[in-house]
Amino acid sequence: MTHLWVRAEPRTHEERVGLTPHGAAKLLAAGYQVTVEDSRQRILPIADYVAAGCTTAAEGAWVDAPDDAVIFGLKELPEDGTPLRHRHIMFGHAYKGQPAGKVLLDRFRAGGGTLLDLEYLTDTGGRRVAAFGYWAGYAGAAVALMCWAAQQKGAIAGPVKAYPSANHMLVALQEALVTQGAARPTALIIGALGRVGTGAADLCQAMGVATTKWDMAETATGGPFPQVMAHDIFFNCILARPGTPVFVPASAKTAPRQLSVIGDIACDPDSDFSPVKVYDRTTTWDAPALRVHDAPVLDVTAIDNLPSMLPAESSEDFASQLLPHLLTFDTDPDGVWARARDWFDRAVS
Repeated sequence: MTHLWVRAEPRTHEERVGLTPHGAAKLLAAGYQVTVEDSRQRILPIADYVAAGCTTAAEGAWVDAPDDAVIFGLKELPEDGTPLRHRHIMFGHAYKGQPAGKVLLDRFRAGGGTLLDLEYLTDTGGRRVAAFGYWAGYAGAAVALMCWAAQQKGAIAGPVKAYPSANHMLVALQEALVTQGAARPTALIIGALGRVGTGAADLCQAMGVATTKWDMAETATGGPFPQVMAHDIFFNCILARPGTPVFVPASAKTAPRQLSVIGDIACDPDSDFSPVKVYDRTTTWDAPALRVHDAPVLDVTAIDNLPSMLPAESSEDFASQLLPHLLTFDTDPDGVWARARDWFDRAVS
């Protein structure tokens, strides 16, 4: 019997969860054991999981969970260096040369555990079976527009927050833009046909932002891409990987340009393959914009848990995509979980 242990997210502002009470009930009916940790910030109340029949545990109790429990979370674990002995389902960000990822893999080596990275949970065609991409794009576009609106006032964007719904976010963004009258920036999206790019495009359309949409065909030449510099906002919606072209070179800081905001929604600044070379660290909810040049101004926003700004919609969407695969966790030896395990085995070999 598979024992799925849903841990609390320790990260500030992380209200999402990858399993809803409805999904938990489906797993229980299929013979799974489901334990859900209490959480001070999860968008869905623990009472709903209790009503579904789940066992509960204290926040952070997963460290003492039975050896056969599968620990399921979304974002990073506490960085305490302890060995990891369980199987963990999470976004590890560990396979692209990231320094923190190397540390995480060392913890798995030391403890004998396994990382089943949600980013590498793919079908036979290599497409991810569950992703937060749409809501990352939607929220990331909103934050970039907030950065642009602040620039128009000679300021830098202030803290961002979670919203009860996408409609609440749209109302707040409209209020931020209203002082600009009818003026709206222009935007270029690279990766416009994917989940992330679609979310960014939908937000831009809702806000009346004229948007140029590019995907693989438009970037096949490998660059350079002067068109990026000719828009007010650039959205990178392409995951960093070997062979990814450079869309914004380091020289863009001082080059002639209209570009004033980069929304790096893919957000891999410490990857060797990052296509945005003007910054080297993620931004935060408290400080969403990183000013990388003053005159002319250039801000980068690169928040790595954007969907948590819309925790209700993003949790429901992601959980519904993932549930069919959780139901096959121990019954499909050649499926998505095996492919995720192969990625881990190659990384630690």
